[in-house]
Amino acid sequence: MSARTLIIAEAGVNHDGDIDKALALIDVAAAAGADVVKFQSFTASKVISRTAEKAAYQKAATGGAESQLDMVRKLELSPAAHVAAAKRCREAGVEFMSTPFDMEAARYLKDVIGVSRLKIPSGEVTNLPFLHAIGGLGLPVILSTGASTMDEVAEALSALAAGYAGVVVRSAADFTRFVEGGEGTRELPGRVMLLHCTSEYPSPPQDANLRVMAAMQARFALPVGLSDHTIGIAIPIAAVAMGATCIEKHFTLDRTSPGPDHQASLEPKELEAMIAGIRMTESARGDGVKAPTATELKNLPVIRRSVVADRPLRRGETFDAANLAVKRPAGGLPPRACWDLVGNSAKRDYGPDDLIAFDELG
Repeated sequence: MSARTLIIAEAGVNHDGDIDKALALIDVAAAAGADVVKFQSFTASKVISRTAEKAAYQKAATGGAESQLDMVRKLELSPAAHVAAAKRCREAGVEFMSTPFDMEAARYLKDVIGVSRLKIPSGEVTNLPFLHAIGGLGLPVILSTGASTMDEVAEALSALAAGYAGVVVRSAADFTRFVEGGEGTRELPGRVMLLHCTSEYPSPPQDANLRVMAAMQARFALPVGLSDHTIGIAIPIAAVAMGATCIEKHFTLDRTSPGPDHQASLEPKELEAMIAGIRMTESARGDGVKAPTATELKNLPVIRRSVVADRPLRRGETFDAANLAVKRPAGGLPPRACWDLVGNSAKRDYGPDDLIAFDELG
């Protein structure tokens, strides 16, 4: 049986700072069949400086009048909202997950909310002190890798491994022994999943480069999935066909809502369709063994052929290419028997289309 794909419905900041919208997003994701609903946990002033500009996609969605800091401040979820959202997830039967953007948020998620794992965004791949501290919490991690090189991913994994191992780091050189092939590799299996990602919103399908998933899995021997920012549902479904173990996808209640991420998100019916497509695709991957399925076996007599007489034949007549034919149904001598029959004398009479008897080869 094909492994089940972990589906993360990324609510992100599409609640617009409104707890009622956050709860509605959870209900939508649960009804669609998602495994996880993910939010973002941060205090804007700890993540963004006053001089930081908005990304181009953020300006397109929200205008350029306010700063990135002012925009993001309005998207914070309060501690009480986190508690309410986690409670709703438990009631709905889905996992609550969140992306911490600072260690205070990470500790809150672990110690107060009680999350079972953390999601780290692509922008933190080079934030090695943060990754080291995250590893020190001991929780499993899903790490997105958008806009990064393979060597940067390796370094990020080294920082996480050093954190898991409790290595005291005073400089980057202190965890170089934890790079791939070193002792740190044993810290990662069972704890870390990698998500290939393209950090553009929305991202062009031609930039998806889904083959990177296999390359990362081969290099790091860790489960790999896709955090997808393309429009629509085709790319994540294709990723599952290619072996993705996890799909993360933004969704919203209304794509026309104001806010930085709504326009690149799925609406509820689209989320439902994506999940249905993923479940169908993962069942279609199969086990890789080429053999007739139970549903095919009944059709074999109809679609395959046997050796038959192409015209009336008399006992003692010599079989040749002119008096033998290969026609449906199966059940008689297989087509390859033609070569062995040629030159033999018929042991009985045959009418047109009669199956040539098996003992004619004796």
